[in-house]
Amino acid sequence: MQFAKGKLIAIGGAEDKGTDLETGQIHRNNLNFFELGILRRIVEEAGGVLSRIEVITTASMIPYEIGDNYLNAFGKMGCTNIGLMHIRNRVDVGTEDYQQRIEKCDAVLFSGGNQMRLSSTFGGTNFLKTIVSRYKEETHFVIAGTSAGAMAMSNTMIYEGNAAKAHLKGEVKITTGLAFVDEVIIDSHFEKRGRFGRLAQAVATNPACIGIGLGEDTGMIITEGGNKMEAIGSGCVIIIDGHDIQFTNIADIPDGSPYSVEGLKVHICEQKHIFLNKSKYF
Repeated sequence: MQFAKGKLIAIGGAEDKGTDLETGQIHRNNLNFFELGILRRIVEEAGGVLSRIEVITTASMIPYEIGDNYLNAFGKMGCTNIGLMHIRNRVDVGTEDYQQRIEKCDAVLFSGGNQMRLSSTFGGTNFLKTIVSRYKEETHFVIAGTSAGAMAMSNTMIYEGNAAKAHLKGEVKITTGLAFVDEVIIDSHFEKRGRFGRLAQAVATNPACIGIGLGEDTGMIITEGGNKMEAIGSGCVIIIDGHDIQFTNIADIPDGSPYSVEGLKVHICEQKHIFLNKSKYF
């Protein structure tokens, strides 16, 4: 079996940045995305401080503030070859300048915000096809994403779901993401916003997938096309595995009803822990 050669770095994000989709509020008081330790790891994986990293702010409603913050954060580590792509719509995506830059960079980083903006803006474009192709074929190419940018990485993407109602069938909304990796569902701000229930429901309805719950200042480096994962950052990554589900009634009950599921497995991964997705190996 041939795996993708590149690396994905999915980051859980940090509290109070950009647009909070659950309240509709825009927070500007704290735009510290995540600790520099995780950002530094992105730089290392991309080839060092001289590497070209393109930051894509499409998901955010405050792209220029977000972009400036990234420039400042990368600058603290001595990185000066950082580009910003303030792509706002599908017309922008077709710009020749953006296409040329995405063909030459060492890494891309999708900011947080609204993951649906990412899937609806980039889906089916040559821009996205170029990123996917480079990820599959180039060993040192890195795709990073924080918050919404992390959630959009997988083929199966959560785009909505109130944590307080996640035990009810139909409250977790799923669509197709950017599809860098399949058989994975990623959720962010996992512990802070109490999202275990919504990721569990997503896995219960898609048991071929494993759910990756990323906390604040926490991430996962995904290699071998989703088969090997390394936890990074100060918190823990929660993995919900549905491959051994023995029973669920979620297909048989009406929307709005509590559901049952038996056989979900939960794994907890701290920094440097390596998790192997055995369902893909065996």
